[in-house]
Amino acid sequence: MTSTIRLAIAADAPAIQAIYAPIVRDTFISFEVNPPSVEEMAARITSTVARYPYLVLDDGGAVRGYAYASTFRPRAAYDWSVETTIYLRDDSRGTGVGRALYEGLIAALRAAGYRQAYAGIALPNEASVALHERVGFTHMGTFERAGYKMGDWRSVGWWQLLLPVPPAGEPPPPTRGITEVIDTTEVQDALRAALAHLRR
Repeated sequence: MTSTIRLAIAADAPAIQAIYAPIVRDTFISFEVNPPSVEEMAARITSTVARYPYLVLDDGGAVRGYAYASTFRPRAAYDWSVETTIYLRDDSRGTGVGRALYEGLIAALRAAGYRQAYAGIALPNEASVALHERVGFTHMGTFERAGYKMGDWRSVGWWQLLLPVPPAGEPPPPTRGITEVIDTTEVQDALRAALAHLRR
């Protein structure tokens, strides 16, 4: 089967919801407590790709995982920072899908002009920590007992990835929407190269 990494579309919502719902329902990895509907997932995809990358790994028409960026904080000075999120289908863990998606996401963020990426990980989660550190994130600290889910208080570790930053005092250019950069040679080449991490 042919694998591709591409922008998510609303029609991917059923597959994405099927990946996410059991994570919400059965784990503390997500701090949501009620699985969103397919319609809600479609709305989230549409609103995200209006500005940020929301990528899926499509394997012969089947979505094996997804990764996206979102607003880190709403204040204007944070415009060059994003928070990143990734979830994989159960049978795609340990197969390189996560690494491929993250490498593609990072390439898209760089092309769009973002300078910092942050990831919050509910702990413990050794697999997620290993993935983030493998692609270059560094642990910055932990919010102890940040949320209560599934009968206990859960801590959240924060990881940071430094993307290219201009010299001190030099203002960065505005970021660009993902639709402006997704079809560039730079990003398309990076998405294809990221597929090399897949293990069949």
